[in-house]
Amino acid sequence: MKRSTATLTGFGAILLWSSLALMTAASGTVPPFQLTAMTFLVGGLIGLPFLYRHPDGFKLLSQPLPVWLLGVGGLFLYHAVYFAALRLAPPAEAGLISYLWPLLIVLMSALLPGEKLRAGHVVGAISGFLGVALLLSGKDDGLGFSGQHLNGYLLAFLCAFIWSGYSILSRRYKDAPTEMVAAYCLLTSFLSLVAHLCFEQTVWPDTHSQWLAIIALGIGPVGAAFYLWDRGVKHGDIRLLGVLSYAAPVLSTLLLVIVGFTEASLSLGIATLLIVGGALLASRSNC
Repeated sequence: MKRSTATLTGFGAILLWSSLALMTAASGTVPPFQLTAMTFLVGGLIGLPFLYRHPDGFKLLSQPLPVWLLGVGGLFLYHAVYFAALRLAPPAEAGLISYLWPLLIVLMSALLPGEKLRAGHVVGAISGFLGVALLLSGKDDGLGFSGQHLNGYLLAFLCAFIWSGYSILSRRYKDAPTEMVAAYCLLTSFLSLVAHLCFEQTVWPDTHSQWLAIIALGIGPVGAAFYLWDRGVKHGDIRLLGVLSYAAPVLSTLLLVIVGFTEASLSLGIATLLIVGGALLASRSNC
């Protein structure tokens, strides 16, 4: 796969993640770990046919232990730590801190063989982060960092390191086929089920539309997106993907505006300009 094609594939994951908030809102009041277990089960099942049709079939599962630890650890730990952060800190602040991961991907990409970090990548990533910060601060409750939520902030910061580390280290194990993501999703589903049974009370969806939203989550932003992201970070321009990742929260907000879940605002417009400008700057740095 060409580098440009792989980068475009990775951007497909970002587009799918932009629908995460809308689909989650439509899924009802299912607890986080239960929702994770259900959606990752769907995400894993849609990948099994591709795993089966691979020339090596299920022999692919005989991967080295570090590959398994990275794949399952990246998917499950990120979600588990993020949910813990949301319990200990307000969603806006926790979300902003956790969204340092694209910037960390850009910075950490300099450690990869054959990758050269340019000033345009860093400035573009910072511009994107400022756009997300402006977007979150423009909400009704705004941003109000407080020392009493320090543990939640630290967990959110850990989230950023987990996902950026997962993305960067995936490049190191790029020989592990993307079909392996199906197995990662299924194990993540199982671990999430265990966490749900330990910490949550089961709540099933009330309507057919909520069930459809959960299935759509598993097929798209919590399913296909991880396969696309795996291909993108392993074979595409990981620096540009890091900057482009800041488009997800803006596109997510735009979707919520379109369907009437929220209202358009000046902060949304400025955030869009900052993120688009940062992406353009980063893309020109590759020339």
